[in-house]
Formats: sequence, C-alpha cells, structure tokens
Amino acid sequence: MRVLARLKYNGSEYCGWQIQPNSLTIQETVEKKLTMLLNLDVKVIGCGRTDTGVHANDFYLHFDLEKGYEVDFGNLKYKLNSVLPSSIAITELREAFKDFHARFSATSRQYKYYINLTKDPFKENYWFVRQPLDLKAMQKAIAYLFDYEDFTSFSKLHTDAKTNLCRITQADLQKNDDSIVFTISANRFLRNMVRAIVGTLVEIGLGKKSPQDMKEIIEARDRSRAGSSAPPQGLFLNRIIYPQELIQDKNNE
Repeated sequence: MRVLARLKYNGSEYCGWQIQPNSLTIQETVEKKLTMLLNLDVKVIGCGRTDTGVHANDFYLHFDLEKGYEVDFGNLKYKLNSVLPSSIAITELREAFKDFHARFSATSRQYKYYINLTKDPFKENYWFVRQPLDLKAMQKAIAYLFDYEDFTSFSKLHTDAKTNLCRITQADLQKNDDSIVFTISANRFLRNMVRAIVGTLVEIGLGKKSPQDMKEIIEARDRSRAGSSAPPQGLFLNRIIYPQELIQDKNNE
C-alpha cells in the first residue's frame, strides 16, 4: 500500500530535506517518527530536496507499507503531529494510488522568495535588504527568464543533474508595504536555482547589473557570471502540482 503525506516545515534548524550523515534533516526526522509509530522500518520519498535553511509551505512525500497492513490514517496523523517537533506539521495523510510518486509524478513546482526592506524582528524568514531596490529594473530582467530553458548559469556546480533545462511558466515580483515577494513556477528546478536568480535580481535592483545583463548571464551558461545566491531563510517551496487522477483521494473515487 502506498501512502501519501503532505506537510509544511520551518527549515531553519535543519540541513535541508535529504538525509545526510551527521546532520539533522527533515527526512530523517519524519522517518524516525514514522518508524517508531508503525514499528516498521519506514523510508520516505519526498517531492524534492530543499537546501539547508529553506522552508516548505506545501511538501509531498510517499512511503510504502505491506499489502494488508491496516492503518487508521486519522489517528496516525494525530500521533505523528504529536511526536514531531513544532517546526514540522503533517497536513494530510492517506492512501495513495500505486502509480503516485511524490517526486516523479509532479508536473510543476512553485517557489516564493521573501525580501524585507525594513528591519523587522517578526520577519526573520525574510532576507533583509537595507538599500533601496529598483523594482522596475528587476521586473525587466525577469521577463528574460521566459525566453530560455537552459539555466546552467543559475545552477549549483558539480550536481548529479542530467540536464539543466527547465521550463519557467511563472515569474513575477510583488511589493507589499515594506516587503517584496518573488514567485516562480517551473516544471523543474536546478539545485540553488531560485536563490541564484533572486541574488542576481537584487544586484540588478541595486544597480550593480543592468536588466539586459540577465540575458547575457543566461546565454553565458556560466555560474560565475550570475550574482551571489540569496540567503536560504527567505525561500519557501510553496506549491506542487500533480495530475488530478493521481492526487485525488483514492477512497473517494
């Protein structure tokens, strides 16, 4: 039986999603609690792997149980939330279709990056940028993202990715009072891609680069041409899209 879970987490205290030796991660924390509650060796597969300090408003995972294993999902969800730290919350837990795969079934992912323009102790999960930003210049630069699919210039070096091609379907910037929210959606993302794009946009907003530089940076396919990566605390995995026939509640067919 395949089980689907949705969760949200504050990644500030964790070294990302994926299990790493001698490091506290979201995956390890969830697996340990599931293993304890089910008295089974549970291995979960996530919809992606957020980096150290990055958060998720909506994250999917799946794991498999032996056929015939009986689970009260409502009770398991309650117990799991009771034993998990306050930084991780399970929002949904149920049986999934056997063909559902948290990572490979996803057709689109959306990230949001939050920037604060004034110092605010209640917005610690924002990147505080002290200098004024030219939002019009940043928006002009964003438009170039839709013209390309090879984003090597925004990828972490020496990754195991087989291709650096991504199809961006949404990218926009919104100002709300003293904060800025950058939203980006694509069929897939490269390691460190969103933070590298945001870092480059901020350099453009500060006048260190021009909007037209974005075009040259992408075409160069050279990470050293782009700006420094934005800090992790402002980044949230916000939404995952799956085919409806795979994500609907199996018990409500």
